[in-house]
Amino acid sequence: MARYGCILLLMALGGPATAADNMRFSGVLIEPPPCTINDGGEVDVDFGNRVGVSKVDGVNYQQPVNYRISCTPGVGAWNMTLAVVGTAADYDTAAVASNMDDLAVRLLQNGKRFILNQPIPINPNAKPVLEAVPVKRPGATLKEGAFEATATLLAVYQ
Repeated sequence: MARYGCILLLMALGGPATAADNMRFSGVLIEPPPCTINDGGEVDVDFGNRVGVSKVDGVNYQQPVNYRISCTPGVGAWNMTLAVVGTAADYDTAAVASNMDDLAVRLLQNGKRFILNQPIPINPNAKPVLEAVPVKRPGATLKEGAFEATATLLAVYQ
């Protein structure tokens, strides 16, 4: 008898299914307002031609990174991140590797190391202060010569 009672209970609970539209999903797709860094131009930091091979210590020759983020109106409703995308020196995750052995360019964001390839949240109306400074591999002796390091400064909406 218990067997028949179970079957009847299942039939009562699993009766005919009825479909009713009782859920609705809607929204509006929009594009974020366009922004540019330095009007699409390069951000150039020139350390000059008098960087002493024995004076590179991560403090000497520090320079500001002059950049502008320009956005059309309406950017305030969006969250933005800033990142420096590039190849980090194997001895400093905040330094862009250069074309010269044992030399890199460290980036600072508001006085703290700006880790490459790691976005940070920013307010485009109060952007962080960026600085760059040459650094060498600990214990290395640098050779004379021109150096260059390149990376991409990237502002992204989220």
